[in-house]
Amino acid sequence: MAAVITSSIVISSCSDKRSTGWEYAPNMYEHLAYDPDQKNDNFKDGKTAQLPPPGTTPIGFVRFDYPNTKDAYEKAGLEVKSTLPQTQANYTEGKILFEHFCSPCHGVSGQGDGLVVAHGFPAPPSYSKGVSSRGGNMKDLTDGKIYHTITYGVNAMGSYASQLDPTERWKVIMYVHHLQTL
Repeated sequence: MAAVITSSIVISSCSDKRSTGWEYAPNMYEHLAYDPDQKNDNFKDGKTAQLPPPGTTPIGFVRFDYPNTKDAYEKAGLEVKSTLPQTQANYTEGKILFEHFCSPCHGVSGQGDGLVVAHGFPAPPSYSKGVSSRGGNMKDLTDGKIYHTITYGVNAMGSYASQLDPTERWKVIMYVHHLQTL
């Protein structure tokens, strides 16, 4: 029996020098699916990569349906509330995120005395004593208004949507609410 197996291996491996042997799982490299950049006759425009249907949300994406306008800022201030649990872990992570991303301008205690102010940039308003450029006191900013500002930016502050995912933004907001009371 061993001689038969050995001879079949030797004969099958020596017959064609260009052969790579038996394929264990050919569908791993000869797939039926189209590559995104490949021509595809199944669609009118002939492209494989298609835009998602209107109104759909990709997996893992969090919608924020408030555009970058003053009216949407006010509407977000009334309608958007954090659903993140008020835990010590979230608060601590929010403090760390604030110190990394926000304190260079807003200062460690949120008084608008960050390092960039020492280099000649305009000071942002204090969270506890300042007045918002959009109206109202900074200490009265709601979850939605702060979330809108982090997402889109305002005045000299750019958007932080690419640096802070939605959950991280809520953690920063949790910490900002603490700074509003100082």
